[in-house]
Amino acid sequence: MNKVGSTNYWVINRILSALVGGYVFTWGFASLGIAGLAFLGVDFHEAETGVLMLAFLVFLCVFLWAFASTSVARVWAVLAGGGGLMTLSAWLVQQNMLS
Repeated sequence: MNKVGSTNYWVINRILSALVGGYVFTWGFASLGIAGLAFLGVDFHEAETGVLMLAFLVFLCVFLWAFASTSVARVWAVLAGGGGLMTLSAWLVQQNMLS
């Protein structure tokens, strides 16, 4: 019974890290990409379209990596931490553009 419970915990943790962490990482990637391209002078809607098309591939890659990685803690650190840092960087770029 204990082995079944630990297997369920492993599966739930991997699914959550793949979905939630992948979403956070992809959100950070998209926001930083759009803000960076807009800062460089690309039209906002063109930057948005291009980055969001690429974001589908990014999400697929991080989703698969979340299941392939040996450490769930590393997956959470990279996906949630990286996504948070990219989102913060995008916010700083946007603040720089507005000032």
